[in-house]
Amino acid sequence: MANEMESRLWEALKAVRFAGMNRDIVSFGFVKGFEIEGGTVRVALEIASNNREAVEQLKADVEKALGGLPEVSAVAVELQLRASQTPAQRQQKATARNPKLIPEVRSVVAVASGKGGVGKSTVAANLAISLQRLGYSVGLLDADIYGPSVPLMFGINDRPRVIDNRLQTFEKYGIKVMSLGFLLDTDTPVIWRGPMVMRALEQMLGDVDWGPLDYLIIDLPPGTGDAQLTLSQKVPMSGAVVVTTPQDVALIDARKGFHMFKKVNVPVVGFVENMSYFVCPHCQKTTEVFKTGGGEKAAAELGSAFLGSIPLDPAIALGGDAGEPIVVSQGEGPHVDSFRRIAEAVVAEVTRNAAARPTLSIS
Repeated sequence: MANEMESRLWEALKAVRFAGMNRDIVSFGFVKGFEIEGGTVRVALEIASNNREAVEQLKADVEKALGGLPEVSAVAVELQLRASQTPAQRQQKATARNPKLIPEVRSVVAVASGKGGVGKSTVAANLAISLQRLGYSVGLLDADIYGPSVPLMFGINDRPRVIDNRLQTFEKYGIKVMSLGFLLDTDTPVIWRGPMVMRALEQMLGDVDWGPLDYLIIDLPPGTGDAQLTLSQKVPMSGAVVVTTPQDVALIDARKGFHMFKKVNVPVVGFVENMSYFVCPHCQKTTEVFKTGGGEKAAAELGSAFLGSIPLDPAIALGGDAGEPIVVSQGEGPHVDSFRRIAEAVVAEVTRNAAARPTLSIS
């Protein structure tokens, strides 16, 4: 009976989430244990947070979740609160934990979205190539574990070589490229739990011969989950670009992505609004298919930069399917100009954030 009750308690705790996160407090490791004495349950929690209001809400949620069980008459929550690290402390810790993970990469920029279907991978690929055309050495890591699309978008069907136990990147359009899709069969589904995702991402960073780079662009999976948390913990990230479309449902999820990066102390470089408008190739008339201006408005409301908007054009999808991102397939045009301006804005924001970052003094 005791084991059955413990199981029910664990299941009840798995339904509790910390504010702003999409994982439960058990999988996060916040629950250190509990004791059962008669109908009284004592729960030990350990949390690193500076948000007192969120912590108090979590305590109330735990009491409510366990107090709702018929065999529980009282709940006592013992909370050990640790202060969250500052961005400088997180960077120092990440560097100290993995001093050789990507030692020759100067700036790591994640491209993220709160939901799928907004063209995040398209933005990541074209941004990487646009940065290279500005004169920077650039790499692109396809970290979208569950749906890697970079192999198709770059027209690469080979397996990467291994030299001295390190995976060698492919080089195409002037940038270094790596994806889990290079290692798996096209039709093989990835059904992994959090620890496997974390390990895979760490290997895609440390076990790959990236060499010296000015920028490593990381195409993240959509949402706010294990991949985002892992990268924020493993490498000092220069910032994140949040991709959205003008639709309200996409903007809601984009805001979640923004707040998620803030919680893990990763600066948000800015917002990109994809599929912003359509320019008729015949009459040049502009049509706002999904409304427009939502990304810029969201950026202003959240105090973030608006990096630019991308027009809707079938040529973008055709180029991606053919292995030629649009900045390659079209030598000039509104899309090439848009991505160049976005790349310039990313460089400016990353430089500004680096200048504002406290200098670490390590003795």
